[in-house]
Amino acid sequence: MITITIDGPAGSGKGTVAKELADILKLNYLDSGSIYRVVAFFIDQNKMSINDDKLIESEIKQLKIHFQNNRIFLDDIDISESIRTEEIALIASKIATSSKIRNAILDLQRSQLKLPGLVAEGRDMGSVVFPKATHKFFITASVEERAQRRYKQLILKGFDVNIHDLVIQLQERDERDTSRKSSPLIVPDGATTIDSTNLTANEVVNNILLYLK
Repeated sequence: MITITIDGPAGSGKGTVAKELADILKLNYLDSGSIYRVVAFFIDQNKMSINDDKLIESEIKQLKIHFQNNRIFLDDIDISESIRTEEIALIASKIATSSKIRNAILDLQRSQLKLPGLVAEGRDMGSVVFPKATHKFFITASVEERAQRRYKQLILKGFDVNIHDLVIQLQERDERDTSRKSSPLIVPDGATTIDSTNLTANEVVNNILLYLK
């Protein structure tokens, strides 16, 4: 079964690329980061401590998360927009450093692999979740370019953000993602690296399609 993994740091454009690629190839799509955001949203809504790994781990097993038409549902409630705030992203980034929480989410991620195939994007898709993927890609970009992209996204959604703060937040997230002991952000073995700093999402998708051919 064809499995395409797309890893990379926050703001590299991997999500946009993965969605478009899944649409073109008529494959299922997994936004692994959204699962962490759903858990972060649940933690925030229930005023839980992000340091209580044991409680969070037990709650994850009870969560009913599903994807439908590029929307994300928790207990049949569409929370697609609610999980896209920087506050939720920060909580998600912090809990992602916990090996217990990552292991609890692993089975849910792998359950998304079904016919006719899957395009999975995240930070450890090709290295940990789907190490035997048929095709692996790693998309990167400069932190300044990634901050500009995130800034435009948030402004369009009506959020009041500062570009300098976004650069700092991305640098901090990169540090957490690459230095964590459990499933750090790395270039997976056998992955093709694409620098998207000066490329549009369509150009990245076309490059990937050429590699696949």
